[in-house]
Amino acid sequence: MNSTGATEMMNKTLMHCSMLPTQDLGTLFQRILMILEIVVGLPANIVALCIFCFHMKYWKPHTLFLFNLVLADFLLLMSVPFRIDANLRGENWVFGPTWCRINLFMLSVNRSASIAFMTAVAVDRYFKVVHPLHCVSRITLTQSALLSGLMWMAVIALRTPLLTINLLRQHGNISLCRSFSSYTVVPLVIKLHYVAFTVEFLLPWFLLLFCSARITCFLLKRQVGGQKKVRRAILAVGVITLVFTFCFMPSVLTGLGGVYIKYFHPKDCMSYNQITRVFVLCIGFTYFNSALDPIVYAFCSSMFRDAFKSFFSHLGYVKNNARADNTVTAEQHKLSDY
Repeated sequence: MNSTGATEMMNKTLMHCSMLPTQDLGTLFQRILMILEIVVGLPANIVALCIFCFHMKYWKPHTLFLFNLVLADFLLLMSVPFRIDANLRGENWVFGPTWCRINLFMLSVNRSASIAFMTAVAVDRYFKVVHPLHCVSRITLTQSALLSGLMWMAVIALRTPLLTINLLRQHGNISLCRSFSSYTVVPLVIKLHYVAFTVEFLLPWFLLLFCSARITCFLLKRQVGGQKKVRRAILAVGVITLVFTFCFMPSVLTGLGGVYIKYFHPKDCMSYNQITRVFVLCIGFTYFNSALDPIVYAFCSSMFRDAFKSFFSHLGYVKNNARADNTVTAEQHKLSDY
């Protein structure tokens, strides 16, 4: 079956409460948000990649997780310009059905990988702080590399079904490229995509809340390393949870709201279309996570901060000091990496 026939066939399963894309304030805000993500996030992640590849003197398991996190963020942001182009054209996709599938696949895979490695960083910190004698706390660099490989394989396998169906559909004179659409009869692949999108937020979110609470209680109770270092450690886990919640919760809540309206109030098309517009806007916030993650790198790794200072000192922007030369003690590194 050719691509035109596939598109026509898919269209028969679409369009619950048919709604044409509109150029309103929400669309403008989404456009500005995505452009901001590229302008801020892409250079920040390129710098982070350079730091990890050329200026990181010592590697630990959590450092490897952070490297995979920045790699996932970089690959995701490389796919966002195509969404900006579609937004500027009134949601009209001009790159064809094959690149539509690849683009949505790349966005989904790297969003899932970003969530996975952010969670891995938080769990690693939890065991290092609360259960330092546990076998997980003694994971080697080789073991963390194998675990990272398995995580990449898992998220790729989970999203591979997106490559098997035509996600491009005609809506009047507009070709829409979306993995989240107003299907009347939802294909199995898309159902799995919806479930994965929701579960990959909820499970890590509860895990992050648990790790953050336990680390905070443990450090406050023990008063490890003094008040300043305790506050820094608590702030680090708090930043991870806050960034994760801010970027992903709005899209999950609006998505679940749309599902509720569709199945329990199927004739309320006004409410359904309104929440769908908000959901599309909130999807843009999930990309913003990749722009904010460099803040996570800075808070979660003293070695990254040292390498960051070293990187800019070579450019003449920061003066070298003892800390930039990595002369801090092992105890300081251990606590500041919490």
